[in-house]
Amino acid sequence: MGAFQVSTDIACTPATVFPLVAEPSSMTRWYEAVTDVTITTDGATRQGTTYRIARSLPGGPATNVVEITEYDPDRHVTHESLGGPTPFRYSYTLEPTLEGTKVVLDGRITGAGILGTAAPADHLATGLFRRGMRKNLAALKQLAEHRS
Repeated sequence: MGAFQVSTDIACTPATVFPLVAEPSSMTRWYEAVTDVTITTDGATRQGTTYRIARSLPGGPATNVVEITEYDPDRHVTHESLGGPTPFRYSYTLEPTLEGTKVVLDGRITGAGILGTAAPADHLATGLFRRGMRKNLAALKQLAEHRS
């Protein structure tokens, strides 16, 4: 798995930003590749919530089953794939700032399921997903700042 980190500053409180990164159903509003999200557990979003995410990726459509493995309201959430062609772990940390919130995404991803099993697949996938997540965080910033 390749690792990367991206961040953005958002002129909103963590309480405004957190539901957008933690709630799977909000991903279609700011995560460019996400075409559909289906929650597969009952109740409020929390640690242990599972969902199915469908994405349109450069190599074709991909569906992953995902679990929220860490959940600390307004501070931290981790989404980790349990199955699918692009195993990933996206860990979002929200840090209050004088101007609002700094969102830091620590990501781990592999593209072997869509790019093949060649050695460069993880390196290529990491670069593609890093670039894509920068765009997604910019969209998250715009969405959050328009909500407040």
